[in-house]
Amino acid sequence: MAHFLPITLDEVKRLGWTEVDVVLVTGDAYIDHPSFGTAVIGRTLESAGYRVAIIPQPNWRDDLRDFRKFGRPRLFFGVTSGAMDSMVNHYTAARRLRHDDAYTPGGQAGFRPDRATYVYSRILKQLFPDVPVIIAGIEASMRRLAHYDYWDDKLFPSILIDTPADLLNYGMGERTTLKIAKILSEGNGIEACYGLPQVAYVTRTVGANPIVSLHSYEECRKSKRCEAENYRIIELESNKIEAATLVQQHGDKYVVVNPPEPPMCTAEVDASFDLPYLRLPHPKYKKRGTIPAFEMIRWSVNTHRGCFGGCSFCTISAHQGKQIASRSEESILSEVNLITQDPEFHGVLTDLGGPSANMWRMKGRNPDLCLRCSRYSCSMPSLCKNLDSDHRPMIALLSKVSANPKVKHLYVGSGIRCDLFADGNGGWEYFKRVVLNHTSGRLKVAPEHTSDHVLALMRKPSFSLFKETKRRFDEICKQAGLRYQLIPYFISSHPGCRLEDMAQLALDMKQMGYRLEQIQDFTPTPMTLATEMYYTGIDPTTMKPVYVATAPGDKADQRRLFFFYKADEQAKIKESLRRTGNAGYIPKLFGSVTPSARYSRRKP
Repeated sequence: MAHFLPITLDEVKRLGWTEVDVVLVTGDAYIDHPSFGTAVIGRTLESAGYRVAIIPQPNWRDDLRDFRKFGRPRLFFGVTSGAMDSMVNHYTAARRLRHDDAYTPGGQAGFRPDRATYVYSRILKQLFPDVPVIIAGIEASMRRLAHYDYWDDKLFPSILIDTPADLLNYGMGERTTLKIAKILSEGNGIEACYGLPQVAYVTRTVGANPIVSLHSYEECRKSKRCEAENYRIIELESNKIEAATLVQQHGDKYVVVNPPEPPMCTAEVDASFDLPYLRLPHPKYKKRGTIPAFEMIRWSVNTHRGCFGGCSFCTISAHQGKQIASRSEESILSEVNLITQDPEFHGVLTDLGGPSANMWRMKGRNPDLCLRCSRYSCSMPSLCKNLDSDHRPMIALLSKVSANPKVKHLYVGSGIRCDLFADGNGGWEYFKRVVLNHTSGRLKVAPEHTSDHVLALMRKPSFSLFKETKRRFDEICKQAGLRYQLIPYFISSHPGCRLEDMAQLALDMKQMGYRLEQIQDFTPTPMTLATEMYYTGIDPTTMKPVYVATAPGDKADQRRLFFFYKADEQAKIKESLRRTGNAGYIPKLFGSVTPSARYSRRKP
């Protein structure tokens, strides 16, 4: 009989277990769905015969009874902050505390600590010093080496130095987790896992195997140039399918990061998505209200993992990988059919996509060329000639999903990458299909800025692409008699962006008829190129200086320019433009305003 993975001792007893093999500790509520990492790892271990229990959102302030309830697991504790970095979850770009948490029942804040991975692993080692603690998830993955921490505004050592964790499993962890469990179940110590791909660990000696040595943590604290040079190497290796082992010294210890696993094949991705998820939050939460993150994805279908876009501010490629791991059409259609059988499904699928809407099944035509490739992106600065960017399989998939008699509407909610459209690859045909049949009236794209020199640092295409996209969008809507909106997303205060760039963005939006009501201010998060530029003032790609708005007042001035049309913001905007020698924008911005095209909040 189908059951949730146990989160209470009573559930463990009802299953007839006398002990648990693996206990997973997470900062999120437990949602048994393939979109949530804890459920994926738990079900993956369960499918291999291991007894898995979950401690979701344990109370870290009391006598720690939540951490004790299952006792000592036979193999290990697995620790994650949840689907988001706990600091991003807690704080805005202005370092203000958020008052909600999308991964908690009722959206309530306060159910996880700051730096949850650090807190949980320390508590577990205090209570169970002889049990291996393995950290994973986005918070651990992006902090596997020395990194800049925006919230404390300083360079942190590897998370393995600041926590007592025995091993770090980075990236998408199903394969590695199974290997770890097998090694430990055979009676080996945690050191026997040090040779596995896609793990990081701390050691006092480094072997003779080929490695790439990074500048030490101490050198990087003294020299931001050393930190920038490190990042250039780290990114280069993370772009490769066959990468090197990275080693960084921290005092008298070494943090070793082994190369990643090869990209998952379609059969492996299918197997992960086809596990017996109940596709619901644990019933324990019913009285506490709905979980916003679950409601957002409940009626959506994920087609693939990974992203080869290489955007400077994004962590997806560093965590999920640059290579696209696609599900089969059969697996996707099977999930659609499963969703339609839910008695609460009312005929509307909210998304068919992934990290981006349109990278499903895209890969190199010649796999051998991909093995030797270290490009940061398959689409920037131009489409790779080896990339199979054919959109016609996606058009066919949209048709097949729509043909399900219980699907009344199929929407594409993921962001569309228009830089993947090229002559002969069906890209613009896909775009037309989405506009006419798979949007609720508001289609989102992400130009991110209007200044080409800022876009170059973002690793995004020229703003001329958005203009061409909007021209085609408007033409499609006019011919079909539709009054739809194309919704652009923008970022302020990205490295390289000066106040005059934001003033020009505001002017461009005025001329195009947009009033941008909600936007995103750049938030530095560990292990992105943009964060390294923010911290070091250097572009690691070229090792040249780059301007960065770091002062809160400068960031506020940039953000304010999105709202040039608001009377209560205009005095401050004019003052900042005069102060920075950009007064020439004042008469251009504060003349008559074109009728607006509004768009909704983009929450980082």
